[in-house]
Amino acid sequence: MAIIAGTADFDVARRSDFPLTLTFRDGNSNLIDLTGYTVDAEVYSITSDGFRDTKYADWSITYTNRTGGVVDIALTDTQTATFNKHELKYDVQLTQPNGEKFQYLRGTLFINEGYSE
Repeated sequence: MAIIAGTADFDVARRSDFPLTLTFRDGNSNLIDLTGYTVDAEVYSITSDGFRDTKYADWSITYTNRTGGVVDIALTDTQTATFNKHELKYDVQLTQPNGEKFQYLRGTLFINEGYSE
């Protein structure tokens, strides 16, 4: 199953938790049964020429409903406190039971200064 990555951008307040619920679907909008699959997600900066530079965080992953394709991913307030750039990139990777890896979702995190420390 080939997957074409979706794109979504988000505003994130520094020093705040940032959770997302993802529902995995194939190209025909059918739910993907995630039994045997692995989901990974990272936050990173990029260089001026578009290459990965510094990894800032790994999202925590909770398989909320594997057969229904639902996964919760989250960044903690401690992790977002280290986000010292205005824009960071993220991606979510899906590894199939056969080992094939596909980028499922990617985008930009726009970092806003939080009000509390």
